[in-house]
Amino acid sequence: MIQFHNTLAGKLEEFKPLREGEVKIYTCGPTVYDFAHIGNFRAFLFEDLLRRFLEFKGYKVTHVMNLTDVDDKTIAGAAKNEKKLDDFTAVYIQAFQEDLKTLNILPPTIQPRATREIDCPKGIIELIKTLIDKDAAYASEGSVYYRVASFPGYGKLSKKKLELNIAGARVDVDQYEKEECSDFALWKKAREGEPAWDSPWGKGRPGWHIECSAMSMKYLGKTFDIHAGGEDLIFPHHENEIAQSEAATGKPFVKYWLHCKFLLVNGEKMSKSKGNFYTLRDLLAKGYNPIVIRYALLAAHYRSPLNFTLEGLQDAKNALSDLLKFYKGILDHEALGRGFSEENQLHEDIEHFLFEVDEALSCDLNISNALAALFLLIGKSDKSIRAGKISHKDWESLKTSLKSLIEDVLGLKFDLRVPELIQNRVREREELRKLKKFSEADQVRKEVEDLGFELLDEKSGATGIVPKI
Repeated sequence: MIQFHNTLAGKLEEFKPLREGEVKIYTCGPTVYDFAHIGNFRAFLFEDLLRRFLEFKGYKVTHVMNLTDVDDKTIAGAAKNEKKLDDFTAVYIQAFQEDLKTLNILPPTIQPRATREIDCPKGIIELIKTLIDKDAAYASEGSVYYRVASFPGYGKLSKKKLELNIAGARVDVDQYEKEECSDFALWKKAREGEPAWDSPWGKGRPGWHIECSAMSMKYLGKTFDIHAGGEDLIFPHHENEIAQSEAATGKPFVKYWLHCKFLLVNGEKMSKSKGNFYTLRDLLAKGYNPIVIRYALLAAHYRSPLNFTLEGLQDAKNALSDLLKFYKGILDHEALGRGFSEENQLHEDIEHFLFEVDEALSCDLNISNALAALFLLIGKSDKSIRAGKISHKDWESLKTSLKSLIEDVLGLKFDLRVPELIQNRVREREELRKLKKFSEADQVRKEVEDLGFELLDEKSGATGIVPKI
């Protein structure tokens, strides 16, 4: 049984998709006015794990992630840089796609852009019209506002009380203080010099919240399975999405809401003024391997606060180095001259590992317990495997199981390629060792390690070659 913590219910619930064997997921993508930072990628990686796990369990997943390319921030950025909106956002859209690939985050099935969804069928303007027709929204001086008091369920996600609403008050900015529950803008009257689209209410552009309602329902239907994002989006963004969508359709908007906790840096909120603000590109420039960054952001449970430090990146590197050595040794078992046992001595350990991992991830994506099971298996079986005390059947089972967890579910894609030059130098070193020319052999080892590879000597005389992370 799969269980997720549903923010709407405030508790763990058994996951039952609306349609058997299929899962429809919407995740809030970036606002493309700057490079995405590591706090953003904590959320994107949690969502990637969610999707990978559901696909591992056999579900067909349709994943929609939007790109917010028109809002207060993108318009201000374009104006400051004296660029057209499309030209300004194109740089950061391209950068985001590159960053997804760098971190081995699966590309979404569909990735709509807000500016392309304004006046099309089932688009933003059409949804606003529906809300006006149902008296859930009203036009005022060229703008359109959602009437919060018209929706009795307002506050059910964030647990806010409608009594806190200021009657008649309106919020025109896309992001506002958490104390406010005022009517919010669905359509904003065009200001001088801002990009604008024609509408029944005059030239203008959509508010941030209506964009996600329109895009999610267009591609996933009036009701879909999972909506995920960071906890900072619960209010007002996701609360407003529910109000808009359910007022328009009369149906439940989303069945399960999943939210990850904030990322802290050195125990504090990330801030450029504090010097603890990192984009992915900042960390890459410091020489950190993308797989280490992925692991560090993924290794803590998504509903636990994550304190990100450079020391933590080193810990992640050490853990991954141990994992890589074990995994590479399994893949190269026969090439390293390791033998096999007639008895299935590791069979129970492997079966227990598979059970523990499935149980952990099925209980609200408990990645911490899944990783604990993985490293327990490494600790229990490494010596036995090196000594050839593993049957061929168990070896095949272990190989398949590790690949499934490490590469498919966790998305840890190790670069296992060893250039021919390195392989040749290692063979030369093995010959030098046979001739007892240990000083020359040690020099070759140093050369190879300087080129980014670690050598592991086997009892058989063969040498394992493991790329450094």
